[in-house]
Amino acid sequence: MKSSVEQKYNKWIIVLSIAIPLVVALLFGVNLRKLGYDVKPLSFLPPIYAAINGITAVVLVVAVWAIKNGKQKLHENLMKCAIGLSVAFLGMYVAYHMTSDSTKFGGEGIIKYVYYVILITHICLSVIIIPFVLVTYVRALAQRFDKHRKIARITFPMWLYVAVTGVIVYLMISPYYNY
Repeated sequence: MKSSVEQKYNKWIIVLSIAIPLVVALLFGVNLRKLGYDVKPLSFLPPIYAAINGITAVVLVVAVWAIKNGKQKLHENLMKCAIGLSVAFLGMYVAYHMTSDSTKFGGEGIIKYVYYVILITHICLSVIIIPFVLVTYVRALAQRFDKHRKIARITFPMWLYVAVTGVIVYLMISPYYNY
């Protein structure tokens, strides 16, 4: 039986799990400059949000270490930090794409296929991870730690993959940016 905390947040989990990818997809297709707005391209953001992805990966690993070593409060704070970093990444990512032209990957041969496999899996898992993170977090809030641990075993590697591949995608495409 679900706790009242879980029931309270279930609708929000569903709404956010659908709304976030939809809003990002919609805003990704909006270029303010092409719509006639006088905005400067936020071309300084990609290395910042790539660094945020890298920091998120480190925070996730340290958070797992913390909980495995009985440091529950540290784990809790690190997980809140990881969620905050992910939200900051998302805001910067959308802002960049709303003010800048898309960058095409210029690599050729096998590296092009490697890039696209990493990019596609990164994008797909970045959508899938949203409800996993939210459910995992709410189960901790509800103090349903048995269920929290069970889903966290799935959430952690997926979220870590998204964070690490975000950095890899940036490193692979960065030579082709027009700053």
